[in-house]
Amino acid sequence: MAQFFINRPIFAWVIAIFILVMGAVAITQLPIAQYPPVAPPSIVISAAYPGASARTLEDSVISVIEREMNGSPGLIYIESTSQANGTGSIKLSFEAGIDPELAQVDVQNRLARATPRLPASVTQQGVRVDKANNNFLLFAILSSDDPNLDPVSLGDYAARTVLPELQRLPGVGQAQLFGAERAMRIWVDPARLVGYNLAMADVTAAIRAQNAQVSAGTIGDLPNVAGQAIFATVVVNGQLSSTQQFGNIVLRANTDGSTVRLRDVARIELGAEGYATSARLNGKPSTGIGVQLSPTGNALATAKAVRARMEELSRFFPPGIQWAIPYDSSRFIDISIRQVAETLLEAVVLVFLVMFLFLQNIRYTIIPTIVVPVSLMGTFAVLLAMGFSINVLTMFGMVLVIGIVVDDAIVVVENVERIMSEEGLSPLAATRKAMGQISGAIVGVTVVLVSVFVPLAFFAGSVGNIYRQFSAVMVTAIAFSAFLALSLTPALCATLLKPVEAGHHHAKTGFFGWFNRGFSRTAKAYEGVVARMLRRAARYLVIYAAIIAAVAVLYTRLPTSFLPAEDQGYIIVNVQLPPGATRNRTLDVMQQVEGFVLKQPEVQNMVSVLGFSFSGSGQNAALAFVTLKDWSERVGAGSSAQGLAGRIFGAMRSVRDAFIFAVSPPPIPELGSAAGFSFRLQDRAGLGHDALLAARNQLLGLASQSQILTGLRPDGLEDAPQLQVDIDRDKANALGVPFEAIASALSTAVGSSYVNDFPNSGRLQRVVVQADAPARMQPSDLLAINVLNTRGQAVPLSSFASTRWVLGPMQTIRYNGYSAMRISGEAAAGYSSGAAMTEMERLAAQLPNGFGFEWTGQSREERLAGAQAFILLGFALLAVFLALAALYESWSIPLAVILVVPLGVLGVLLGAHARGLSNDVYFNVGLITIIGLGAKNAVLIIEFAKDLQARGKNAVEAVLEAAHLRFRPIIMTSMAFILGVLPLVLAGGAGSASQRAIGTGVMSGMLAATLLAVFFVPIFFVVVRTIFKGSERQRRMYAHEAEPDAGDSADTVASSDTGKSA
Repeated sequence: MAQFFINRPIFAWVIAIFILVMGAVAITQLPIAQYPPVAPPSIVISAAYPGASARTLEDSVISVIEREMNGSPGLIYIESTSQANGTGSIKLSFEAGIDPELAQVDVQNRLARATPRLPASVTQQGVRVDKANNNFLLFAILSSDDPNLDPVSLGDYAARTVLPELQRLPGVGQAQLFGAERAMRIWVDPARLVGYNLAMADVTAAIRAQNAQVSAGTIGDLPNVAGQAIFATVVVNGQLSSTQQFGNIVLRANTDGSTVRLRDVARIELGAEGYATSARLNGKPSTGIGVQLSPTGNALATAKAVRARMEELSRFFPPGIQWAIPYDSSRFIDISIRQVAETLLEAVVLVFLVMFLFLQNIRYTIIPTIVVPVSLMGTFAVLLAMGFSINVLTMFGMVLVIGIVVDDAIVVVENVERIMSEEGLSPLAATRKAMGQISGAIVGVTVVLVSVFVPLAFFAGSVGNIYRQFSAVMVTAIAFSAFLALSLTPALCATLLKPVEAGHHHAKTGFFGWFNRGFSRTAKAYEGVVARMLRRAARYLVIYAAIIAAVAVLYTRLPTSFLPAEDQGYIIVNVQLPPGATRNRTLDVMQQVEGFVLKQPEVQNMVSVLGFSFSGSGQNAALAFVTLKDWSERVGAGSSAQGLAGRIFGAMRSVRDAFIFAVSPPPIPELGSAAGFSFRLQDRAGLGHDALLAARNQLLGLASQSQILTGLRPDGLEDAPQLQVDIDRDKANALGVPFEAIASALSTAVGSSYVNDFPNSGRLQRVVVQADAPARMQPSDLLAINVLNTRGQAVPLSSFASTRWVLGPMQTIRYNGYSAMRISGEAAAGYSSGAAMTEMERLAAQLPNGFGFEWTGQSREERLAGAQAFILLGFALLAVFLALAALYESWSIPLAVILVVPLGVLGVLLGAHARGLSNDVYFNVGLITIIGLGAKNAVLIIEFAKDLQARGKNAVEAVLEAAHLRFRPIIMTSMAFILGVLPLVLAGGAGSASQRAIGTGVMSGMLAATLLAVFFVPIFFVVVRTIFKGSERQRRMYAHEAEPDAGDSADTVASSDTGKSA
């Protein structure tokens, strides 16, 4: 193949240019993301049951739907939450690779089977099914300085004009309004109802009857009478549209002509549909829209689309309304991708300098440099074809691979240059000879490296998705690099290089002359050391055994985690007040939090949401998203996101009325709302809520004494005092009061009843009936509510019911069908997340029988990743061994290569320990890379040594000459790789934790693999070839001699080191 392209250099250029054009087109088409789709696709079912308690909602709605969902294809886990404000949700997580669209269709089909069994008011409100990630991509905020525009007006404007526009954008899974649109609120005065001998049921019935659409048909419709001249639609104003019209609704017409109208017993206003949530921007009331990404959405593209649409809509905003996007998590993605792109350019420059240092000629240096853009562009084209994106992982792969793709070209150029300077051949003849010598080595190195990375692509789950990114980039770039080393590089060498006289290398003067002389002295000293080491091989094998022992010890002591924690430019503050605390108290606490946070020099914006948090919704819950200034503006130890979170947590401990904690978001936001672990304690034996609560408290007590755990907290709403109404049914029956009337009166007066809709400025909005605020504040107010008996008389509840205070759940959680408690926490300083999870498992084992646990979100992925790490390394080693065995037609030579692996691994482990890094996904990628590169260096020596041995030299002479020949290219390619990843090691700013994690491992591993391997490989080769002699067939193959007849070689079969001839 090389000879073909040496003769046809323009053909080689045409292929290279074609690859460059394909790559350039691909870059413009590839989507940009922070990570590939790592989190399992999830579908969320939301239901509302106004006025229901958490327990009622769980029993009558959530568990009914949940039972139907069991057995959905590809379902991994199902988590449901029921809250005391009557809202509930079920989150279904599916295996990676399941199509979210098909999963949603299946969920909706199953929901249709459950719907007939749900209460009527639940189906009237509507049960929603959404594909959305549970974290917010961004917040769009509407605010106003105009006193006439109150939060309800802003909420109504947002619901009508902004929300639908954002929901239509591609990539938006769900847009949640923190505020409310308008509704016709009928605030009933129960005392007046009694005066007119009416009940709540009469009010709702009258509204339902008199606010109704009438479809009256047409006059003159067919078949009509002969001579009919006109045809017209009949219009009847059935639906009411103003407070006056609703006030005129007749509740009762008396025989004397007098009437009781709705305005006589109720206050009617155009209020808000709900008062549960509201938003604040930097301490000022406003209306917020939280945008959640769809499972297949692209964060950067969606955020840009939202900004563009808001900009477009703002031209039509009424005077006084301003918009802002104070919180946007995609900002981090953009900056971190840009940082890695800069790192990529720095790596190319450093690799160029290394090559120039060794090759000392701009022509020699340009040839390998040309390979870099061609390989990378080819890789981009393949990524587009495979449906991948440009993300942090594919970009890391590009940086890692720069040092590898120039290797093959360096080996070619260096060999051509050596032959020209030693033998004085012309560039064309030198290139032909060089390619004859090293084509086998290039193919061997490529097979080794590709075989290391290919198994990465076959792992399942989120972790498999991460490894697949690296695998695709590495394998593609290495394959392109090998192809170019056999096509474009020899063509360039034959055409671009100038002839040189023999021995020109030492004729250099100045810096290069000094460098060459120094390098020659180093090479001579190296050969002397290797020769001495070969005489004492046994001693060095003992040292090698000690290195293996050190690797084993260091590996077991390395803490484990999933991904390094990143400063993503924002933090989340969760505010939890005691059970039963009202909105006013929550607002007071939030103002204290805002007062402290907005004074911090690192803070840019703060969006607060009252009534909603990731733990649960209610008057006592609130959440704040704090956006920080750019990374370049935040210098100093305490100015990171983690540092600020710690300061807020410390300062807010003085707030007596609330539990306030600030957390950094996890590295992959789709896998949870906070960094740390996510633990689910389950009641597997049906022991009941109280027993589960006691078990949770026992577990938290045990965990508080552990040194490995910190920040442990129940992730949910605590039980709160609830008012239990006890109805004496016998008394009620005696008074002629049906139970249905009691239920209707209570649910309407206290809970609220959505009766029907009315048209308001071109939009249908709700009509909601509820007792006026003063009539539902105290237990005595409840007992004063009247119910009509069968004789039409008003009977107060107090005549057959009593109230008492009980403690009950504000929120109930089910995980995989069992009642559960959510617990979150983090590893203490100096411990890894893996150690914290192991400690939690140990503590959970001490709980009474009947309680189990499961991990969810990122913790579940980390457990799966840990289990896969050993399989991964085993596969990588096996792949290298088998690839080399096939290539060299020998079982023994690959053994000499595989023995190098622990030397590189030692470097990776020492680097990780020195910088306090964990055994995470990046560490494993680094380990795999070093296995491949360590084996590559060994192949370069052993490829030459086996050929020399086959031509008659003994093993020691052969390996010494091979070491002499390959020392320069090994040092050169290793330095190119080490300096290529140096920018990763020294990274700062956005995404720097990931860059340092991956860079440190591969750089320290490569240093160790190079410095130790150049001495140990000759020893391994000599020892292996002394034990396994090799067959005559193999000798002829390595010496490139013609194979004699099969009969002549029959006697050599027995001596084959395989014991078996091919």
